[in-house]
Amino acid sequence: MLALDGIQCRYGNVRVLDQVSLRLGTGEILGVLGRNGAGKTTLLKTIMGLVPPVSGSIQLDGNDLTGLPAHEIPRHGIGYVPQGRRLFPWLSVAENLKMGLLVRNSSPDTLEWVLELFPVLKERLEQNAGTLSGGEQQMVAAARALCLQPRILLLDEPSEGLMPSLLDKVFETVERLKQQQVGILLVEQKIEGVLRIADRIILLENGTVQHETDPKALQADPEPLYRYVGVRR
Repeated sequence: MLALDGIQCRYGNVRVLDQVSLRLGTGEILGVLGRNGAGKTTLLKTIMGLVPPVSGSIQLDGNDLTGLPAHEIPRHGIGYVPQGRRLFPWLSVAENLKMGLLVRNSSPDTLEWVLELFPVLKERLEQNAGTLSGGEQQMVAAARALCLQPRILLLDEPSEGLMPSLLDKVFETVERLKQQQVGILLVEQKIEGVLRIADRIILLENGTVQHETDPKALQADPEPLYRYVGVRR
């Protein structure tokens, strides 16, 4: 289980996360919704050690990850697909995926499993990642994170810039990972997709968890979506 307790973060004098606590279990999808600037991306960066918390704790299965350098976090089994993908564009798809395999010395079988999730990448292994379409680059970013065989996967806007025809593929892949007991923390603007696949949802505003619920409750009473995300269903 991933557990955050009382996390506070600042950018200079500006508080961006304030007493954030959450739990994410094995094989669970936790959706994170909120307006731009609510602190969603900072939350993921904090878990990954990219933004140090001022106070609070981060634990994975009882192991304290608080304050660890960013390069150590993936070795504990947390994968991260950042907004904007952050690939090595001058390297081939295969070389990008190898970067993920090396983090935890994953076996070649892991690569085969990943390519089964994203079969189109089998045809692109020798192609430079920077020459792929936006949708294919998103697949490479997700595949690279999965190459380290994560127990927890953090996804930051995985549908960003994708054609509608690829959106269902993204959410289908997330559901398949859930079935394989990967815990997923999903930051996403596609509200309908989150409501369809998430087990629980937290709503952030000004760096604070204002509301925690489940998709059925939000469908029955969507007022919190309007209040904290600014959309009506």
